[in-house]
Amino acid sequence: MTHGYDSGRLNLPFVGIATFGKYPYVQDWSAIDADIAVLGAPFDFGTQWRPGARFGPRAIREASTLFAFGHGGAYDPEDDVTYLGAGTRIVDMGDADIIHTQTDASHANIETGVRAPLAAGAIPVTLGGDHSVNIPCIRAFADQAPIHIVQIDAHLDFVDERHGVRHGHGNPMRRAAEQDHVTGLSQFGIRNVSSTAKEGYEDARSFGSDIQSVRQIRAMGAEAAAARVPEGVDLYITIDIDGFDPSIAPGTGTPSHGGFLYYEVLEVLAIQARRNRIVGVDLVEVAPDYDHSGTTAILAAQLLLNLIGRILHARHP
Repeated sequence: MTHGYDSGRLNLPFVGIATFGKYPYVQDWSAIDADIAVLGAPFDFGTQWRPGARFGPRAIREASTLFAFGHGGAYDPEDDVTYLGAGTRIVDMGDADIIHTQTDASHANIETGVRAPLAAGAIPVTLGGDHSVNIPCIRAFADQAPIHIVQIDAHLDFVDERHGVRHGHGNPMRRAAEQDHVTGLSQFGIRNVSSTAKEGYEDARSFGSDIQSVRQIRAMGAEAAAARVPEGVDLYITIDIDGFDPSIAPGTGTPSHGGFLYYEVLEVLAIQARRNRIVGVDLVEVAPDYDHSGTTAILAAQLLLNLIGRILHARHP
């Protein structure tokens, strides 16, 4: 019995298993053969207010199928480039295993997941989860070349310790700055609703962080903003979905008005992909239950696919 299967089937977005972009699933992490490997990190025990980002990876994957019509790539008429065309090598690794209430063990599993594509020469793209998942992601690069981190976020996330917590979603940039292989941070989109006091900003700047608000980035423009990032260094991109305005990304635990619009972020990151070697990406804090329209997850999927396309085009024009 064939069950109607045909190798020439349409494979429409709502058909089949929702891997990221409907790219192949690789269960054996020792057998990754790809340029990009997508890992889910469905962990949200680091949140201080509204949870739900544990469902982010699943929602982003499902939303990403919207862009998987099999057109042979995504042609951009403005760039006159077809991104993600024939020969694109992307795989979905599935999720790191999460142990409820166990932050250290869950983070260790995420770190193992990120190290697997690095060992295979692939770029890890991690779907969060709350922003604390960035902590194991950055640790996974300890034996790689030094990295500079570009953060898109409403919040500074530079708290050293609060209520005894050092590995929650308010701590990742502080934990990153402490790592010997992290050469600096560019923190873009930070705005005045941040839960960090003035001393926290001074602390971050003492570590060499460049902090720019949405209004400052908007005033200087994408080219000038991108130029603030050191050129010729390896970049790790961490994107908190609350860096976007909640009018287009309401599905997050800590929405903050006055955020970025889609092209403002994409243009800065596209320039970075041309100027620097992007070696890792995470996108975090998508909490789909706060957005019944699904547009937040669609925004996340669209941004990631467009960013991945530009990363790969820069490496293989």
